[in-house]
Amino acid sequence: MSQRIALLVIAAVVGQASIASAQKTEASAEGFEAGKPLELTKNAKTYGSFRFCESICYDADRDLYVAVNAGIAQNLTPNDGYVALVNPDGTAHTLKWIGVNRKGLTLNHPLGSDISNGKLYVADIDTIRWFDLKTGKPLGNIVVEGATRFNDIEVADDGTVYATQTGDQNADTWRVYKIEADGKSSILIKGSPLKQPNGIAFDPKGNLVVVNIGNDEVQTYSTDGKLLQTENSTDDGNDGLAILPDGTKYVSSVRKGTVARIRPGKKAEKIASGIPSAASMTYDSKRNRLVIPMNDWNAMTIVELD
Repeated sequence: MSQRIALLVIAAVVGQASIASAQKTEASAEGFEAGKPLELTKNAKTYGSFRFCESICYDADRDLYVAVNAGIAQNLTPNDGYVALVNPDGTAHTLKWIGVNRKGLTLNHPLGSDISNGKLYVADIDTIRWFDLKTGKPLGNIVVEGATRFNDIEVADDGTVYATQTGDQNADTWRVYKIEADGKSSILIKGSPLKQPNGIAFDPKGNLVVVNIGNDEVQTYSTDGKLLQTENSTDDGNDGLAILPDGTKYVSSVRKGTVARIRPGKKAEKIASGIPSAASMTYDSKRNRLVIPMNDWNAMTIVELD
């Protein structure tokens, strides 16, 4: 049975910023309190608060989208990553929930993110960082020796982090890391059959599912790194991955701007398109929708699944 799919794009137009303009923005933000929502009159709405948003998580307890932004490029302004809170209607809740100032904060170029046990985890180059989900306070970090740039992450209940490293054309750089809560790290999967791994998530059985930028494969692994199953999406260049409790997988292609659905035991079907740079999406279980960040388009797209 086909589903009606609706698309809603929320965009923020952001111009080129220099170091000077970044410093000016920082100064103007001094009047804001981290974690404090916008106090807008009813006749005003603010959209956006995205600057290279790679991943979004759904905070079901607060019914908010947690948008992780890389900020200004590292060669212009190091340590400019921030996290915004977005309402389900696309309006900004808190423009800079984490990152309104840099007091005690290091967040360089965050990409993947996940929520687990009241914490927000983010992948920040070679480091995994985590924050209190209620206050945004930094709680800890683990630097992983030998990692070059993490992409997406998935966090187990015991605090173990599984992180993808997309790498380059060299197969040795294609990796899935296992990072334990005590700081011990290891390479769980390396090289083929991975091909530039990106999105990662648990399926209902607790297995790891990985999508690749380098091909259209959707690979399921055991948590000890054994390949259990290979499926195919409708397109290659995949980034985002959301898995529902019934095992249905949704895969977004950052290169083709499409979203595919893979029902258990069925072939993939394309359900949405026209979403440039469709990155690490989340599933809003309350509204049965996908929320997809769009990297340097500084926007997000909502795909209704009802």
